[in-house]
Amino acid sequence: MDEQTTKNIAYILSMVVFVLMLRFILSKGMENRSRILSENAPKIAGDDMLGGAAKNPQQFDEPDDKALEEMAKLLGEEE
Repeated sequence: MDEQTTKNIAYILSMVVFVLMLRFILSKGMENRSRILSENAPKIAGDDMLGGAAKNPQQFDEPDDKALEEMAKLLGEEE
């Protein structure tokens, strides 16, 4: 083959590889961008799952002195 033909084939192949790499990089970038946007989207009330259980519910069985004083203050039963 002629040297010029070999150069032309090499240039064409490198351009094809460049275009394919560029397309791959852009598609991955768009995928990552859309994934990150959906993960970090504002939360809508009712869409999230909350447990609702207290970590230690026994702590609410008996109020301590400080809690009783605060309740008395709120109710206006201070001594």
